[in-house]
Amino acid sequence: MNSDSDLQIAGDILEVQHLLQPAREHPSTVSEFVGLARSIAADRARWADIVRYDSASRWYHRLHQGPGYEVWLLSWVPGQGSGRHDHGLSAGVLTVLEGELTEHTERGTRSLGAGAQRSFAPGYVHEVVNDSLEPAVSLHIYYPGLTEMPMHPSQSAPTAVGAVPA
Repeated sequence: MNSDSDLQIAGDILEVQHLLQPAREHPSTVSEFVGLARSIAADRARWADIVRYDSASRWYHRLHQGPGYEVWLLSWVPGQGSGRHDHGLSAGVLTVLEGELTEHTERGTRSLGAGAQRSFAPGYVHEVVNDSLEPAVSLHIYYPGLTEMPMHPSQSAPTAVGAVPA
């Protein structure tokens, strides 16, 4: 029986620099995009002063763009919604920064409070609405960047729609 430990066999990994993976400058996996969304959410100084509220339509602002992805900041006054849609070939991460949003899918309805996150694959159909009495702010990361947002017939009462990030 061999009594050598893996460390004795392989040595200290920190001493073998060629085995270490270099830190990536930009995210490339779902978990890295979720982590990026969490880090932006935690850095309130990066986004809080940018947010605007518009009672006529949802306000949105591209906060950041990297190779193959975009980060959008959206505000929602009470009653505003996205309409039922998907994001074409883009996958994404939705993070609620402030307030509360409601997500409607074919599987049901989900309340998303501040800090809640949803990740989704291309073709995921949903509707996001601010059903609360207070404004809400959300962060959306799309990878690849959002190029289309096909609308789908609503399963409930009609909602104001626009081809903007949601």
